[in-house]
Amino acid sequence: MARNVSDTQTSAANDYYSAPLDMDKRTRRVVLIGTLLALLLSATDQTVVSTALPRIVGHLGGLNLFSWVFTAFMLTSTTTVPLAGKLSDLYGRKPFFLGGIFILLAGSVAAGTSQTMTQLIIYRAIQGLGAGFIMGNAFAVIGDLFPPAERGKYQGLFTGVFGVASILGPTLGGFLTDHLTWRAVFFINLPVGLTALTILWTTYPAHVRTAVKRSIDYSGAAFLVMTIVPLLLALVWGGSEYGWASSEIISLFVLSATGAAALIWNEARAAEPIIPLGLFKNRVFAVGVVLSFVTGMGLFGVVNYMPTFVQGVLGATATNSGLVTSPFMLGMVTASIISGQLVSRTGRYRPLIIIGTIIVTVGVFLLSQLTVGSIWAAAIGAMIVTGFGVGLSMPIVNLAVQNSVSHRQLGVVSSSTQFFRQIGGTIGTAIFGTLLTNHLHANLQHQLSPDLIAQTPQPLLKTLEEPRTLLSPEALDRLRSGFEAIGPTGIDLYNRAFDAMRVSLADAISLVFFVAMCVTAGSILISFLMPDSREALRSTWAEPEAGREPAPGEAAEPALGGEMIS
Repeated sequence: MARNVSDTQTSAANDYYSAPLDMDKRTRRVVLIGTLLALLLSATDQTVVSTALPRIVGHLGGLNLFSWVFTAFMLTSTTTVPLAGKLSDLYGRKPFFLGGIFILLAGSVAAGTSQTMTQLIIYRAIQGLGAGFIMGNAFAVIGDLFPPAERGKYQGLFTGVFGVASILGPTLGGFLTDHLTWRAVFFINLPVGLTALTILWTTYPAHVRTAVKRSIDYSGAAFLVMTIVPLLLALVWGGSEYGWASSEIISLFVLSATGAAALIWNEARAAEPIIPLGLFKNRVFAVGVVLSFVTGMGLFGVVNYMPTFVQGVLGATATNSGLVTSPFMLGMVTASIISGQLVSRTGRYRPLIIIGTIIVTVGVFLLSQLTVGSIWAAAIGAMIVTGFGVGLSMPIVNLAVQNSVSHRQLGVVSSSTQFFRQIGGTIGTAIFGTLLTNHLHANLQHQLSPDLIAQTPQPLLKTLEEPRTLLSPEALDRLRSGFEAIGPTGIDLYNRAFDAMRVSLADAISLVFFVAMCVTAGSILISFLMPDSREALRSTWAEPEAGREPAPGEAAEPALGGEMIS
């Protein structure tokens, strides 16, 4: 039977935590600043190590463990996000949010003192654990600070943080490594993290503890880990460490599928499921998480490979590549502000989501048209369009999902959208990486003339097939020296090989962008499934009602056009 969401909320307040309505406007804004700092800390930590890794490997060794510095962080952070959201709904957000900051800082100090690559990997996993608790709660904190009608004004700030982090992380990592030491990449977290920790410790009120005892879904947590970890490992290793059809990768996928089946079976029976299956009966939530998954899958192709195109094809330095990636953030933040104001005034989120996904698709299409002869203005314009579309739609999806459920489920729905976006991005990265490698190899065989191949030693030919060669001045110098050693014709062979690499990489990345465009085009169709709001967004966290509270795991009736899927 249909129920009004306000009924759910009032009943929920009796045995769950109520929103911290006792904060004044100034305190809310101070808490908002602390939350944004914590989110910036966790988001930046995903990318800040990338430019420092060559120096780290040179000092600690362990080149064969290179990829685990990223993988360890990703595994723990992604797995923790849904757990953090559920636990914060049960026991309040403050202890888990502040605990996440503390864990990340402790991992940062340990990472900065690492003496071996193995130690660094372990400490990066600890950092990821803290980052997962931060990201799993940050978007729910905004729901504690502001009711749905006001959240649109601030959602863009949270989305903008990820744009800032994607640019700030690699740039900051390179600067600190060049001018100080690679260890500073980890120690720089301390002033930012301690500031956020102090602000939130002193200003963010704890939820009032209720007398009702809530159970923790330990088996669900175990099955969640069993699902995510093998899946992520298969996606990271597939096509690089092992072939996609290898027994290792197939075994990981089978283990993940088994874990997923066990998780679904468990969540259907658990008293307090980590991911309540009943939420998927809420059409706004169901469409929101699918949209987050598909959008994340498509956009990671742009975020990951645009710097490669700018540096490898257009010839920019790592620092100057920000001239193209920065406009993406500018478009995203601008659109986030506009969309937040519009949805707060009109309460209509569906049109903005649809328009945003269309603009994203147009932007990625423009990126797919870039070639080796493209000018900077074309790349910058395409990035602005893409960023504008992301800013117009992504924050509003989070707002719509939060508005469709009672406050007691705010943590789990906020972390779910973030979780599915990360999983989609990981899958997209794996697919696009394999696509890029295979197409680059085929392109290069076509671009290199028979006489060039015949005169080039096999080790140099292998180097030509590595996309990172074009991104490293040192690697290019070594390649040039290798060709010079051939003899008088070496420089001519090098110039021809260099041009062939640029053309091949440009074509391969254009194909990646085209496939990404097809994926984002699918998000347009999905966005039309999003129910539209029929009234103003709720101006309070709880409204008078006389209905019953749904059982644990049962989704509440959406407040705004959130049809229940039968």
